[in-house]
Amino acid sequence: FTGSAFGSAAIWQYESLKSRVQTYFEEARADWMDKMRPQKRGDFRKQVNSWWNSLTEGQRTVTGIIAANVFVFCLWRLPGMRRIMFTYFTSNPSSRALCSPMLLSTFSHFSLFHMAANMYVLWSFSSSIVSLLGSEQFIAVYLSAGVISTFVSYVAKMATGRFEPSLGA
Repeated sequence: FTGSAFGSAAIWQYESLKSRVQTYFEEARADWMDKMRPQKRGDFRKQVNSWWNSLTEGQRTVTGIIAANVFVFCLWRLPGMRRIMFTYFTSNPSSRALCSPMLLSTFSHFSLFHMAANMYVLWSFSSSIVSLLGSEQFIAVYLSAGVISTFVSYVAKMATGRFEPSLGA
């Protein structure tokens, strides 16, 4: 999984760089066209774009991760989703589904405080780590760390004979 994650990140990084170069030339042309058109006022989309552009690259990168964690947290609160959530979003070495929960449990939090604390820490160091690694490599590290920590949890549970499900990385 880790090799695939970093290989995919390298391809994504290349495609992202190629896209940025193309966008640069397209924006130069679009800026000239915008000067010719009258500007709208109070446009919600422009306000959201302004907020988004004020974020660092790291904060933009972890926004998706935080959104995924919040979405999974909300799914835990739906009674009809409990069975699916226990099957695919908890890690348990005695489960029939072993591989997908290794990744999906990374996004699972049952306690609001635990999730909020984790997301705050992720947000706080995101700018520095993404500037060091790049957003693509950071996501590969994040996902790989989740899978590896779940694997270590599987090994520990097998060694101790405790087969209860667990959440998180």
